[in-house]
Amino acid sequence: MTKKNLALISGGRSSERDVSLNGGNQVFEALDQTKYSIRRYDPATDLGNLVADAPSIDVALIILHGIYGEDGTIQGLLELLGIPYQGSGVLGSALAMNKLTSKKIYQQNGLPVPPYRAAYRGKPFDTDECVKTLGLPLFVKPATGGSSIGMSRVTDAEKLGEALEKAFAYDNLVLVESYIEGTELTAAVIGNDELTALPLVEIIPACANSTFFDYEAKYTPGGAQEICPARISGELTETMQDLAMKAHRALNLKGYSRTDMILKDGSFYILETNTIPGMTRTSLLPLAAKTAGLSFSALLDRLIDLALEKQEPLGRPD
Repeated sequence: MTKKNLALISGGRSSERDVSLNGGNQVFEALDQTKYSIRRYDPATDLGNLVADAPSIDVALIILHGIYGEDGTIQGLLELLGIPYQGSGVLGSALAMNKLTSKKIYQQNGLPVPPYRAAYRGKPFDTDECVKTLGLPLFVKPATGGSSIGMSRVTDAEKLGEALEKAFAYDNLVLVESYIEGTELTAAVIGNDELTALPLVEIIPACANSTFFDYEAKYTPGGAQEICPARISGELTETMQDLAMKAHRALNLKGYSRTDMILKDGSFYILETNTIPGMTRTSLLPLAAKTAGLSFSALLDRLIDLALEKQEPLGRPD
């Protein structure tokens, strides 16, 4: 069997660089090296090498998070180079990356979201009106960040300004969102035209200092209890899986995605959709895939197959 030349892209320049490098290392270890000849590239230093090697690359695996990775930029470069890659294209990646844009798209498609306000750096923002309208607690988050970096849970109105400044350190646009107290769940889907919903994962932060699934809870061993399949009814499971597929399609996504939601009193609220979910052996998507009978290595094979199946790239330049 002829090996495919695979470009494994991780690292990058976002605030989630370390998460990306860790994921890239674990993906490298899990890939079946009887099937793939793997070359590694870090966009922070290796873009020139990637461009030079493009004619000999069969497919790319993007294990990047945050700006220049999940926002359509690296996807656009790969399309210019004629390299197939897993996951969503330029448009879907950009739409999902921006939390304000994605929320508007959810709402236009009748998908439920928590009440929210948008704040822009350098423009007036009425914190009193925000608290009066949305109530407390509030979540404050950069619009285009991930891994909960720059995110705060605000329980005191006097602390809202401080939380905004923290988020503005990472983005010029910040989302302020009502806190919905309920069960935190995530639903992954895989496929291009035909989607398959994976088992749901229930998330319970366990860190003493974590009041939500923050960076510490996500990346500290034992920082959260992740239960798969989630402990909810079959009917609610189907409802959430259907919402995840609708969110995936509404955002024009491909390949796979993972949509995070809150369940409260039998109703779901969509928080966000991730186009390149965490890809370590213990991340949420691989956990859901494992519960469905798909090993980490087999999951990567499936994503590569879907990348080669996509019709978006127009072929290599002449």
